[in-house]
Amino acid sequence: MTDETAAPTAAQEPGQPERPKSVVVLYNQVGEDWYEKLQQFDPSTLPFEPEYPVHVPTVKEEYGEVARALRRSGYRARAVNLENDLRRLERVLKRNRPDVIFNLVEFFHDDASLEAAIAGMYDVYRIAYTGAAPFALSLCQDKGLTKRVLQDHSVPTPRFKVFYEPKLPKRLGLRYPIIVKPVWEDASAGVSRDSVLYDPERLEERVHHIYEEYGAIIIEEFIDGRELHVSVWGNDPPEVLPPVEFDFSELPSEYPPIITYSAKWNPLSEVYHKVHTVCPASLPKRVLKKVEDVAIRAYHATECRDYARLDIRLKGDKPYVLEVNPNPDLTEGVSFMDSAEQAGYSFDEALAHIVELAGERRPAPEPPPEVPGERRPGEDLGLFPTIQTPPADPEPGPPPADTEPGPPGASDT
Repeated sequence: MTDETAAPTAAQEPGQPERPKSVVVLYNQVGEDWYEKLQQFDPSTLPFEPEYPVHVPTVKEEYGEVARALRRSGYRARAVNLENDLRRLERVLKRNRPDVIFNLVEFFHDDASLEAAIAGMYDVYRIAYTGAAPFALSLCQDKGLTKRVLQDHSVPTPRFKVFYEPKLPKRLGLRYPIIVKPVWEDASAGVSRDSVLYDPERLEERVHHIYEEYGAIIIEEFIDGRELHVSVWGNDPPEVLPPVEFDFSELPSEYPPIITYSAKWNPLSEVYHKVHTVCPASLPKRVLKKVEDVAIRAYHATECRDYARLDIRLKGDKPYVLEVNPNPDLTEGVSFMDSAEQAGYSFDEALAHIVELAGERRPAPEPPPEVPGERRPGEDLGLFPTIQTPPADPEPGPPPADTEPGPPGASDT
């Protein structure tokens, strides 16, 4: 299949946007990719037997595969790396406009807060793009603000406190155990086996560490229960996909049952190979219904769209939303895509579905201009009211000579 192959199109409804045919998979990768170094690593040198492959696809390989999957589905798709170059972004937006941008940009100039700014540029140029709008992207980067929004919408989330400097009150006001994390980081950055505290002994030390590495700190009550990744996609209405559950039973005893940064991203770490997933999670129907309800309400409250992932923990049978992740990882076989597969979608089909959701926001084509004297379809059948144009008022001219006004006070004779 070539880039020129277009997606099949259905009959076009008047005034509706056309189905997208061309897609740019846009991402931003600068510098050396650590996973590229791992291609040369010999797994037999590890002091343990790895459960999963150590050779992980690079960013370029991963996003290139997204473009290839879209081409297999019939789109003209290509992957473009911005490499922190605004001129390259402008070329995509102005000179080679796609129908849809598959937005995989997570930072710009190593600044994750600019993720929303890049999405805002798509809006300025009126190009449809996948995933969340700037508001949701900005909101969900701030864990504390996100949790306040969830609370305002009566979505259960663990009690928490946010600190913008490493000074703690004498009474924290939270029940132990607690977990200490950065406010503005995602992807489990700053989360390690030392993050969960069962007493105040090492709290100050942990708070100072997070502050020095990442800035503001969020401390929340730790829900010591089952952990789920609950993926949601769609807009009107959204749909909850089968949840993924994490199995921590093989973790070493010194590790709390959480997804640390190493467990998520470092294939040279033993814990990476000791955390497993089960999809679909085995949940009683009544608990699954609660999880789905909470996930949908959190999705709406944070104004996610197209697709997102909710990190949820169960305390008994009550679900608590830990974090909301718009534009989550779409690696084949991982979390979101694992759930989509369980729902009956292949990797290619899931990506195409996300593109179609974004394509619904494409500006509708403008109707062709009316040709003077041309009759509209159906006009002969009386489908359109006949509008009579009133005659124009005559332009004012000079008054007749016999009515010319005389000087003030003069009377007719």
